[in-house]
Amino acid sequence: MQEINFLKLTFLFITLLITFLLISAFGSLFFVVPVSKLWDCLFTSEMMFSLRLSLWTSVFSTLIVLLFALPIGYTMSRFEFWGQKLIRTTMDLPIAFPELVLGLCLLLLFGKTPVAKFLKSLNLDLVFTLKGLIVAQFFTALPYSIRIIHSTFDYISPRYELISRSLGRSPWETFIQVSIPMAKAGIIAATIIAFARCIGAFGSVLILAGGTYMKTEVLPITLYLNISYGNMDMAVTSGILMVIVSFVAIFIFEKTNVDF
Repeated sequence: MQEINFLKLTFLFITLLITFLLISAFGSLFFVVPVSKLWDCLFTSEMMFSLRLSLWTSVFSTLIVLLFALPIGYTMSRFEFWGQKLIRTTMDLPIAFPELVLGLCLLLLFGKTPVAKFLKSLNLDLVFTLKGLIVAQFFTALPYSIRIIHSTFDYISPRYELISRSLGRSPWETFIQVSIPMAKAGIIAATIIAFARCIGAFGSVLILAGGTYMKTEVLPITLYLNISYGNMDMAVTSGILMVIVSFVAIFIFEKTNVDF
């Protein structure tokens, strides 16, 4: 019994220690710069542009992520086919390597290949443009949403779908009327995590869309540019905004995750 208590106390101490360090690190953002300066930085034209661009591109990218993550996650969970493990590994790759590598791969794909020529023929230039910004956010967030939705459908018994089919519903009707409602909590969680990843996407955005002032300048780019200029007030303000958005998103995710 004493050994169990010692184990509990040791692990609890480690947990609280790391939590304290993380809170201290995040909290330091709020004390480095005076509140008055933070307030002034918040309402500059650059910060307002960056915040608006981050929000609308992240919302748009998240919607596109869901359009792809939902069928892919369902496919990985419900269907068996040749090459499934290879496809699953490929989908997970962007999680494993740095965003800068993902950005470089996207830059080469959309800048130097037949795919790029085809897209340019359709007047879709993705290199150093707002379209490229959305594409970079999309590929950054997609693997996380796929994993969540895949796990969600794995948790739901296929028997419910079989019963629906036996009652005369088509596969599409079953998917829309049975599968999606049962996976609602997972879909909400995937949406929140995708939005948070889009807001925080930096490396892929920097390489593919560029860090252009007041053009492709989302919050992470604002932080990067202002640190480069030595403007710590603006850098800290953008950092605080990202911490707040991410904290709210993760908090909602944890509340939603209770329903799994």
